Amino acid sequence: MTTNAAPSTSTSTVTSPSPSTVTSPSPSTVTSPSPSTGTSPSPSTGTSASTSTSLGTLASPHVLDNPAWASLSGPHAAFAEQAARLGTGPFPSRAALYPSDVAPFAALADPADPDSWADLRRLLADGGIATLSGAPAPPDGWETVGTVLGVQLVDTSLRAEPAPEAVRLGPDDVPEILALIELTRPGPFLPRTVELGTYLGIRHQGRLIAMAGERLRPPGWTEISAVCTHPEHRGRGLATRLVRAVAAGIRERGDVPFLHTSAGNTTAIRLYESIGFTLRRRPSFTAVRVPGDTAAKAS
Repeated sequence: MTTNAAPSTSTSTVTSPSPSTVTSPSPSTVTSPSPSTGTSPSPSTGTSASTSTSLGTLASPHVLDNPAWASLSGPHAAFAEQAARLGTGPFPSRAALYPSDVAPFAALADPADPDSWADLRRLLADGGIATLSGAPAPPDGWETVGTVLGVQLVDTSLRAEPAPEAVRLGPDDVPEILALIELTRPGPFLPRTVELGTYLGIRHQGRLIAMAGERLRPPGWTEISAVCTHPEHRGRGLATRLVRAVAAGIRERGDVPFLHTSAGNTTAIRLYESIGFTLRRRPSFTAVRVPGDTAAKAS
């Protein structure tokens, strides 16, 4: 699913306990800073998701309520795999997903719309699995494979600053990245995930020991993800420095940082809140399996 480890701890994608155990402000009171002024506008005046894109129009009160769709229909449109079907508009697909070697996420323009689910079904092979954020119970015939309860936090007072010791990671670093991800398990990371944005790492004697980077890109926002540190090097604040450095790059281009983590990872939540992130909402991340009947795809 989508989780971030605390800078000194790791997490996994197992189903998490109820987020009610996390002491955080009400999401309705959260505001997010303007990257250029540091002030905090009302969420109702933030970047709206009700904009026409190559994938259609998303009617949502805020892009962060459906960040995967906002990314795939916006800054990450080049990655979007879309459902071809008859209809009107610039492109009528109401579902999209990342390539299977980039990210495990699928997205629905409107999770309450049966047509969105029908388009997702056209995108997936029989028995295929998609990971969705905040979707309601799937239609009849779909199987819920697993659910992770999460939290979404936004930057409200983070001190963003470069990390001089950090290096930019790229395709040549993927084997080392995947080894560190396998060891620390901050969340899903695939061979081409590094293409989604800037990933920074810290090395010790030539070995990658900590990293953090950018994943989802809703308009006006960028998700910080894959935050992890090798167990032998925890307690030195490496990942915190990387989070600040990644955030500095995000703010430099005018976006606001946000992130997700498991609701059960209270250590991570407390740390992120202590450095300037604030709880916005409590989404769930659900893996669903497409029905095996191919008739709907041919209709």
